[in-house]
Amino acid sequence: MRIVVIFIGFLLAPLSTTIAQDMLTKEQAIRHALEYNFGIKVAKNQVVIAKNNKSILNTGFLPTLTGSASTGYQRNDNTIEFPGQLNANGSPRGDIDIYKAEAQTYGTSLTANYVLFDGLGRLYNYKRLKEQYQLSELQARETIENTMLQVFSVYFEIARLSENKKVFQQALEISSDRFKRAAYAFEYGQNTKLDILNAQVDVTNDSINLLNTKQQLVNTKRDLSVLLNQDLKKQFEVDTLINFIPKLKLEQYINESSSNNVALLQAEKNIAINDYDIKVNKSGYLPTFGLTGSYGWNLNNSAPSAFFPGINNNNTRNFGLGASLTWNLFDGGGTSVRVKNAKLALQNQELVKEQVVLEVNRDIENAKEIYKNRLVIFQIQEQNVLTNQNNFERSKEQFQLGRITSIEFRQAQINLLNAQTNKNLAKYDAKLAELQLLQLTGQLLNVDF
Repeated sequence: MRIVVIFIGFLLAPLSTTIAQDMLTKEQAIRHALEYNFGIKVAKNQVVIAKNNKSILNTGFLPTLTGSASTGYQRNDNTIEFPGQLNANGSPRGDIDIYKAEAQTYGTSLTANYVLFDGLGRLYNYKRLKEQYQLSELQARETIENTMLQVFSVYFEIARLSENKKVFQQALEISSDRFKRAAYAFEYGQNTKLDILNAQVDVTNDSINLLNTKQQLVNTKRDLSVLLNQDLKKQFEVDTLINFIPKLKLEQYINESSSNNVALLQAEKNIAINDYDIKVNKSGYLPTFGLTGSYGWNLNNSAPSAFFPGINNNNTRNFGLGASLTWNLFDGGGTSVRVKNAKLALQNQELVKEQVVLEVNRDIENAKEIYKNRLVIFQIQEQNVLTNQNNFERSKEQFQLGRITSIEFRQAQINLLNAQTNKNLAKYDAKLAELQLLQLTGQLLNVDF
């Protein structure tokens, strides 16, 4: 019995010596996730990549300028013979030795090219890249919304476990007090050993429930720390206050969902991108016209030879302008095939959008009904807590007067315990259902929590 008392004291000690922890509000959790969550960071980088891609530097509208430089060195050792040839005085012409005959070449050039017209391919590709950038923003928004739902799901689980922890602590306090009273009463001969054993069993069960809840709470806090990309050992509490959005406001969001749902917006962007793909491929039917300009400088230092014993320097500068017109009159049918495939891809995207519209409408209707149902369940559970609280208080009075047994009292306590934990579950289930509905209506990022 002494071991049980010590164990109870160990579990109840934190009630009076709890270390104060920082409060992590819902707004703080969301801000931290938006700044530090790994998935959101990756999504933001993808948006930056798409922004870089839509820059005019990536469209081909600007001219190209190419510079080149070259140099060369050559050394020759030559012996030149003149067999059968005579000098002016009639003597045989001697050989000529040229040793270390060196030659150098230097050259630089600049070439500029500018395409004036390419069948409008660059223009439509530029517009396509802008649509792709907007699509990447929508994809990042979808990632942010999904991450927010993850954060809220874990945050509310911490809140639920925190409230359950208080419920189990209160239950353990009641059971331990009953155990002490039963032990004192037994010492004075006012009850039997069975009453002590029943109380001890209840203390054990309540202790296990409290320990399991504490462990689940610690683990869930670590899960939230991972989502927020913060220190896993960071200690914090969460806000258990829940506010629901007014019904009229929620109905307004539902009515505006067709213009705000991120899946629908992405489908529309994909259609626009595929429409530009057709136009880009059609540019292959048209000619390409461009200008070319060049400037060059070359210096040749020629080595001496038998006929030119001195070094010959050749310094050349040149400047040129040109124009080109290219028209691929027939490319084997490749352009025609690409245009046909692009049109089919556009038709597929239109079909995908029709499917997305149908699925989104279904999901909104389902989410709306689920939310209403869970909200009603929460209200019922709130009333159920009041009923069981009243029943428990009366049972406690009757138990202290000896009019009901410890088993009947324990049953009233269990009923209250279940009602309180069920109410906690129903409250956060209802709020999560509301958040899921907000995501489908495209308003998750526009409301206060």
